[in-house]
Amino acid sequence: MSDAQQPTDDGSGSEEFEPVQVFPEAEEMDLRPGADDCYKCSTCDTNCPVAEVDDEFPGPKFQGPEQWRLKRQEDHDIDESVMKCSNCMRCDNACPSEVPLSQMHNTARGEYVEENMSKFSREYWRNRLLSNYGTMARIGSKVPRLTNFMMGLTVTQVINEKLLGITSEREFPSFATETFREWWETRGGHEASRENARDARERRDDSSDDESKRVAYFHGCYSNYNTPEVGKAMVRVFEHFGYEVLVPDQRCSGTPMYANGMLDDAERAAETNVAELASAIEDGADVIASCTSCSMSLRQEYPELFDFEDTETVATHTWEALEYLRIHEDLEAELETASVDMSNFAYHAPCHARNQGLDGQTVEVLSSIDGVEAEDVGDSCSGISGTYGWKEENYETSMKIGGEMFEHMEGADAESGMTECPTCAMQMEHGTGYEIKHPLEVLSAALADSETPEATKASGEEAV
Repeated sequence: MSDAQQPTDDGSGSEEFEPVQVFPEAEEMDLRPGADDCYKCSTCDTNCPVAEVDDEFPGPKFQGPEQWRLKRQEDHDIDESVMKCSNCMRCDNACPSEVPLSQMHNTARGEYVEENMSKFSREYWRNRLLSNYGTMARIGSKVPRLTNFMMGLTVTQVINEKLLGITSEREFPSFATETFREWWETRGGHEASRENARDARERRDDSSDDESKRVAYFHGCYSNYNTPEVGKAMVRVFEHFGYEVLVPDQRCSGTPMYANGMLDDAERAAETNVAELASAIEDGADVIASCTSCSMSLRQEYPELFDFEDTETVATHTWEALEYLRIHEDLEAELETASVDMSNFAYHAPCHARNQGLDGQTVEVLSSIDGVEAEDVGDSCSGISGTYGWKEENYETSMKIGGEMFEHMEGADAESGMTECPTCAMQMEHGTGYEIKHPLEVLSAALADSETPEATKASGEEAV
């Protein structure tokens, strides 16, 4: 297990502080330090992609500290515009005073849904379905070909839009015929990974013992049900460096639940995840996520919103996959002799990657591989923001936000796109028609796919 700790900066300096509550009713949702530090500079508003294209959206400053003050002083209800926040969390990154804006937004959405949204409304049930995608995916993946056929029908898309308000403009993501977890079990699970890691250490003359190089993979819903090739690539890359991979039981990270104000659902999922991941940490593993929204949730939103045991432990031992390898392995040196034959990539850094300070790493790492060129297409938001862009009333706004990214992608010297975020990948493909890859897939092709017959065979099957 790594001794390295996540960087922390709570903005509190050396002064003592007393945490405050956003809303008196939310007894378990104390804010981190800095909630009273907003001095109305409006930096958050100028960095908000929704406010930039929607003149009716009041922006994160109102949704956060201003609404909080109204709530405390004048007993105002939560404004319904809080549901238009896309949860991109760019306001957190932009605030010079480190006001915990996204936490205030998450809490406000939770209260709005609990107190102001009818549980019999179309909006509530649509949001509940979208935020619990993992449950729907678990059902749909039982008969993936039938589900893909039915969800691809025009009549299904029209019904979804008319009855639920899910836009018919988007194609529903296809389910894989074999989930990542099914592949993992068929492959031999942890025992197979242990053997592969041991073989890799012997090839690399790595003297690490069996217990010292171990990671627990938090794959999330999408890599399990829709893009298992990302999970497979993650396993192969980490085994290449001699790491045993564990795949604990897990539920959704909670990101779509926060965005839709379903905080009770998020807390239930988080409690399961924290217990399972804490157990893996106790067994000597660090937690690795291939989705930057998942790593953001485990690192930041769990400690902010929940206080059950081991939440902080999980947060401080969670890493994004490429970040972990850059810190713990000489990744650039390993890639100096690597070569792959791939088209150039237009790379988009997800907002949740930027919020973790990870926005420049992918282009820097991939530039070390002969045959790979990745061009960063700028710091604009993709616009889809998880479930946000799937809602009929948000689709046009979502596409307006993504317009700058689409333009930069099409202007880049590239034929394919790349990102770590599955919903950003949906938006990139939707707006440009490009095939989208995950950086781990490129790393796997460069480092791991030629090492074993199993990996080579699997890589060939995925390409068919």
